[in-house]
Amino acid sequence: MSIKKILILAGVSIVALFILSACAGPAGPVGPAGPAGPVGPAGPAGADGKSPSAADLTCTECHNGTDLLSSKTQEWETSLHGTGELFIGEGYNPSCAGCHSGGGFATMLAAGLTPDKVTEGDPHPSKQDCRACHVIHTTYTKADFALRTTAPVAQFATASTYDGGQGNLCANCHQARRALPAAADDGTIEVTARFGPHHGPQSNMLLGVGGSPDVKGSPSPHYSTVTDTCVACHLGGPGEAADHTFVPNVANCTKCHADAENFDMNGAVTELEAKLATLKTALTTAGLLDAKGAIVAGKFPAAKAGALWNYLLVAVEDKSNGVHNMPYAEALVDAALAALK
Repeated sequence: MSIKKILILAGVSIVALFILSACAGPAGPVGPAGPAGPVGPAGPAGADGKSPSAADLTCTECHNGTDLLSSKTQEWETSLHGTGELFIGEGYNPSCAGCHSGGGFATMLAAGLTPDKVTEGDPHPSKQDCRACHVIHTTYTKADFALRTTAPVAQFATASTYDGGQGNLCANCHQARRALPAAADDGTIEVTARFGPHHGPQSNMLLGVGGSPDVKGSPSPHYSTVTDTCVACHLGGPGEAADHTFVPNVANCTKCHADAENFDMNGAVTELEAKLATLKTALTTAGLLDAKGAIVAGKFPAAKAGALWNYLLVAVEDKSNGVHNMPYAEALVDAALAALK
């Protein structure tokens, strides 16, 4: 074949390839991946790992191998908060859950409510335990022992405010739920089986309020001069040394009363107890208490109903034998005795 023919065939071939490539369709889909290849050899061993030091584990601030937690738990278990069983029956009740269930109490505080504003019961009632009063497992440090609140407490039954440092936490529940009702048009007050300020009105006694309105009280020195009030006297003060039995100790009193040997200073408790015995007899004679000391329901003159109210506040509900506020306790009992003569 001549060179001329070879050149002509080469040119025709190039043109044909160009035309075919220009007319080619779109690329087809990618085919499935092929099987994985074999695993490669292991790499070289790394450096030996090290366990974190105790200083790196913030949990050890509390869980530190000492009796810090077990001691507080065992103390609490002997307290009324630890032995009480009202949470079983009352924790489900919307009007009781805020104070009678530990979970209900924490929920109430978180919602910024007072016990009279709680509208839902606690579906899982518990005792007033560590979690009721303390913030637990938030920072995983000792900061978790912080109290849930120390804000002043506006008392809903007496229109007063309790501001006693760390004792404010206690005052959220340890306050009267009711005030003495006003007399009806006929001058009587209806007394029911639930008559009285309700359980735990200690903060009212410390403030000098909550009794019959004809008795004017003043805050106790235990409120006005004792830092942290309830916590100072019943736990010996805040901190790791706090006694969680909540039983007051005379040793705590000697910080202010250097010569105190018991709570009956200058015989004041003995004197008040004698007056209360006399008052109980007078209330029984007047038909407001039965022979067993239980309330007799009915309508009574306002002065006599007020006398019963004062007796219930001082002798039954406050439970301090006047120690919380002796001048106010004496004034309430004296007024009650006078009203029954």
